[in-house]
Amino acid sequence: MAQTDLSKYDNSNYNPGAGPLKRVLWFYMNAIFLKSSLLPINRFKVFLLRSFGAKIGKNLTIKPGVNIKYPWNLTIGNETWIGENVWIDSLVPIIIGNNVCVSQGALLLTGGHNYQKSGFDLIVNSVVLEDGVWIGAKAIVNNGVTAGSHSVLASGSVANQNLEPYFIYQGNPAMKILVRVIE
Repeated sequence: MAQTDLSKYDNSNYNPGAGPLKRVLWFYMNAIFLKSSLLPINRFKVFLLRSFGAKIGKNLTIKPGVNIKYPWNLTIGNETWIGENVWIDSLVPIIIGNNVCVSQGALLLTGGHNYQKSGFDLIVNSVVLEDGVWIGAKAIVNNGVTAGSHSVLASGSVANQNLEPYFIYQGNPAMKILVRVIE
């Protein structure tokens, strides 16, 4: 297996996109209203996300226990469903299209670390879930991955590379196993 050249990544000037006060305020709002089950009112969660800069379409369903790092780096289309205990690590932009399902316990990760450097330098890359994508329960989408239109990442699978449109992927690392046929 060829070794990945991580030397091309330089995020030493990483900027989370908001100042310390906004980040601290979001930390508490996220903990109280999204990560907990204290206020299961969907409309309030959407209002809160928009108030902190998220771009959200119509009819988002966001279940209890969702953890969102920085909502100002989040774009979600119409008719999308985010399941319980999903972790959206939006250090940089995450774009979620229309009619997407992110199932329970899934992870959308935009950050990692360069294991070839003694300081474990931060590596960040966006995640894109195009229209009609289904991310299965406890699946992981790693930084820099685009899930093509109507692709499926099966439960417990790990996407380290882009997913082609209309294919089903499974395993760790996720491998293409079937064509997705929609009736």
